[in-house]
Amino acid sequence: MEAVVSVVIPVFDEVATLEEILRRVVAVDFPKELVVIDDCSRDGSREVLERLQREGLKGLTGATPRNLNTLKVLLQEKNSGKGAAIRRGFEASTGAIVIVQDADLEYDPNDILKVIAPIRDGVADVVFGSRFIGDTRRVLYFWHAVMNSGLTLLSNMTSGLNLTDMETCYKAFRREVLVSMTLEETRFGIEPELAAKVGRANVRVFEVPINYFGRTYEEGKKIGWKDGVRALYAIGKYGVWRRFLGP
Repeated sequence: MEAVVSVVIPVFDEVATLEEILRRVVAVDFPKELVVIDDCSRDGSREVLERLQREGLKGLTGATPRNLNTLKVLLQEKNSGKGAAIRRGFEASTGAIVIVQDADLEYDPNDILKVIAPIRDGVADVVFGSRFIGDTRRVLYFWHAVMNSGLTLLSNMTSGLNLTDMETCYKAFRREVLVSMTLEETRFGIEPELAAKVGRANVRVFEVPINYFGRTYEEGKKIGWKDGVRALYAIGKYGVWRRFLGP
């Protein structure tokens, strides 16, 4: 019997893509539980999830559930950030493997099978999906790419890993690895925090290529320069201070 995979999906103002991404995740054939966390959306996403909470995935027009064990909908009482939503989703998940999926359409859920494969095969404990060794990606913001590469380099220098895409959404974990980590970040700083703590965990880490269909700010992209500053802080805090100077 295949291990159940928990797909943790943080949501904030993604009503335009929310039902479609859920349909796409459900359509991929592996035993799964969906753990969807709404971070106090104001655009109708919360209402969509409340309806699905009542109706189940039959409320998704055209959805054909495959190997679906459970659907969990968690509603944050106030907007607390992506990191806080992911942390709550991790706590509520029960699968042997846990992976993060964004609620937009930038990441293709068909790639989930590639990302979790090294864990399923018993050769990895953590897997990062890399947008920069993948096959298909949308060409967009140059300075975003520069910032991403710079943050990944700094993260690698302090974590001891040689990742190509530290900021990727697709991170998969064996449950035992995930529960051994105490996470603190509430916003986008969760990405370098995870990389730093994985680097200290003495576990087997793999990267696999994934497709990436990035969106513009006009299409709903949310990450900005302030998040880059917070990522630098998180690299310093978890990669340098905690690694070399204590808890």
